Amino acid sequence: MQAKLFRLLQTLFSRIAENADVLALCGDLTDRGLADEARILAKELQAVKIPKIAVLGNHDFESDAAGEVTEILAGAHVTVLDGTAIEISGIGFAGAKGFAGGFGERALQAWGEAATKVFVREAVDEALKLESALARLRTPGRVVLLHYSPVVDTVDGEPREIFPFLGSSRLEEPLNRYAASVVFHGHAHRGQPEGKTSAGVPVYNVALPLLQQIYPDRSPFRVVEIPAQRSDPAPPPVTVSVNREPTQ
Repeated sequence: MQAKLFRLLQTLFSRIAENADVLALCGDLTDRGLADEARILAKELQAVKIPKIAVLGNHDFESDAAGEVTEILAGAHVTVLDGTAIEISGIGFAGAKGFAGGFGERALQAWGEAATKVFVREAVDEALKLESALARLRTPGRVVLLHYSPVVDTVDGEPREIFPFLGSSRLEEPLNRYAASVVFHGHAHRGQPEGKTSAGVPVYNVALPLLQQIYPDRSPFRVVEIPAQRSDPAPPPVTVSVNREPTQ
């Protein structure tokens, strides 16, 4: 079984490196969140020479070893985004895991029992982390990585009863406000491959089982081209002198 997995990863990563400039992984990098599972992935990623970025998924938290999983991947030169951002070749990348809670008017609200409020607080905190990451970027091109979906479009096809556990529309607002160029997420294995936010930002579901289903005759990955442009200049520093107005 392990040998088969090695061959699958080697072939997949080799083809991605031939076709893309950056490898983005949208969570569930392990099955049970075990360090040994992360080491298997890290070993194969060592051979991938293009920049590698990722977010963690719910599976990666199962064994309470998410920190160790992140460290192991960092050893393979994978930048794990968690409310953080990075610029690569003139393109900005922002990422967070995201969380559940549902979509639109049917989204779970922080009312009633303490456990419900804790659940909603987690969804709000993840949205704030995403907002913070996007706010750091000065690049016209902004790519967002999530695990949970920010829109209902890409979870359609899953049983409706589990929609609230597949994503949260709280993640959509910062995507629209900071004019993300494109969003990638995983998690919804039987959802739809494409959707859009209310402002028209394209959203791609890149969950591996879904890609294997819709692309049965080729390697299960998606390539999206984002034009590289120069970063917007940071605002000039403000110099303040005693008894004078601030000057730019």
